[in-house]
Amino acid sequence: MVNLLQNFRTTRRRAALAILAAAVLLALPAKCLAAPALADDCRTVPSQILGRSLDVCVVLPAGYNSSAPRRYPVLFYLHGLFENEHSWIDRGGQEILEGLLSSGKVGEFIVVLPDAGKSFYVNSYDGRDRYEDFFIQELVPWVDRTYRALARRETRGIEGDSMGGYGSMMLGLKYANLFSAVASLSGTLRCAEWDPVKMKDATLREAFGPLDNPARAAVDPFKLIKKVPRAQMPQLYFSIGEGDSRVMLGDNRAFAHLLAQLKIPYRYCEVPGGHQWPVWELEIQRVLALQAPVLGVKVAGCPGVEKMPDGIQAP
Repeated sequence: MVNLLQNFRTTRRRAALAILAAAVLLALPAKCLAAPALADDCRTVPSQILGRSLDVCVVLPAGYNSSAPRRYPVLFYLHGLFENEHSWIDRGGQEILEGLLSSGKVGEFIVVLPDAGKSFYVNSYDGRDRYEDFFIQELVPWVDRTYRALARRETRGIEGDSMGGYGSMMLGLKYANLFSAVASLSGTLRCAEWDPVKMKDATLREAFGPLDNPARAAVDPFKLIKKVPRAQMPQLYFSIGEGDSRVMLGDNRAFAHLLAQLKIPYRYCEVPGGHQWPVWELEIQRVLALQAPVLGVKVAGCPGVEKMPDGIQAP
């Protein structure tokens, strides 16, 4: 009898929980019931320029394999120093995108996550590691060949955090003919002007060479921005945490000030937090919703994006 009573209570409790769960689901909007399941395709890309293969992860839209011949816009996301091609996925970037998709704030597109090591996304000073050449001459064409990408500037964007924020701004401006939207999250925007001796940083020296290296100008966003034809100027967004270092804050504010002087449209935000993923996690949501219409991604609406402050800070 005791066992029967316990079984009855257990069954009744399970039934109650099932009814409660059903009630919660019925109360949710239909578009929130299930987030689309994205697929990540991680593989190696052979490179004649580098003389080796590099790892890359590609996040594909739900139903990609069954949606042929449909083609998709492409977003390149560049990781920071000491990160790799898995960092965006491991830290929840895929879940962020799934949430935006399920809420209708963005439409479907391909996200490319290449490994860049400590390259700063430039050709190294000694010429042995030509990452910039690999990215532009091999990786972008490889993505266009391998996946059903909309292979044109108007449907291609680039963004990143920290070192990747610098890389996205540098590559996006230097190759504005390839990218229509550029975003930097806590980017090291002035690292091409940093002194590796003063900062005691071997990585900086390997990437940029000595401070008087004239080749630095070709990878300096502060100089590149002046060379971009106005007709090819990409959408520009950059942000940084209010608690980031004084150097980083100063560099980002100086870039906003320069854009204002040049009368180039841009959006710049200083947000709560430091140089850390929780800041970028929130900013990724903002950037994806902001870039989506530019890349030709159909959206149901981007609440709040229009209210983001245009850059007003000055050094």
